[in-house]
Amino acid sequence: MRILAIEDDSATSEYIKKGLEESGHTVDLALDGKDGIFLATSEKYDAIVLDRNMPFIDGITILQTLRAKGDKTPVLILSTMGAVQDRVEGLRLGGDDYLVKPFSFDELIARLEALVRRSVNHTESITSISVLDLEVDLLSRRVMRAGLEIELKPREYKLLEYMLKLKGQVVTRTMMLENIWDYNFDPLTNVIDVHISRLRKKIDDGHEKSVIHTVKGAGYIIYEED
Repeated sequence: MRILAIEDDSATSEYIKKGLEESGHTVDLALDGKDGIFLATSEKYDAIVLDRNMPFIDGITILQTLRAKGDKTPVLILSTMGAVQDRVEGLRLGGDDYLVKPFSFDELIARLEALVRRSVNHTESITSISVLDLEVDLLSRRVMRAGLEIELKPREYKLLEYMLKLKGQVVTRTMMLENIWDYNFDPLTNVIDVHISRLRKKIDDGHEKSVIHTVKGAGYIIYEED
């Protein structure tokens, strides 16, 4: 595996690099957020180890930037912030795993290898996605909820498929504009709200539980509420 470790503590970063290289992996190090985001966006890696608290640009901002660009490289967040709320926030903002410091190196490498296996298998085999009683066949583009077929316009389907593939992660307006409308700027219109509203009416109206949830000030998320 080729791995990027973004970690400002020199002792920890060298420990990670030495251990991973001894296990046969290639490692690039970034000791601050600026170098980290530069390498993460300009090079191709199998996985990223990301310290949450970094100088210049913090780890969460780096993670959000990658996901906004549609970068699906598996990211393992490394942090001393181990409260449940911290871990949930890191995962919902796009992290694929979360490991609290101090950590066992064996656990770190086992988690990285599992992330990469999951990423490869997911890319190769995914043909359908379901949430609650909503089912989407990615090959036929057929959308069903509670056994009834739902007709979506092409843009509505593309929006739903994109959000489903990022299930459990917050999808920001910037991510939608870049990946659904191919905009690299804010058109200052309510185009996203209009499409989300139409999508909700088609897939959520008349059902006890919603598939699409609003994250105030951030965007939208699809997850299975309890």
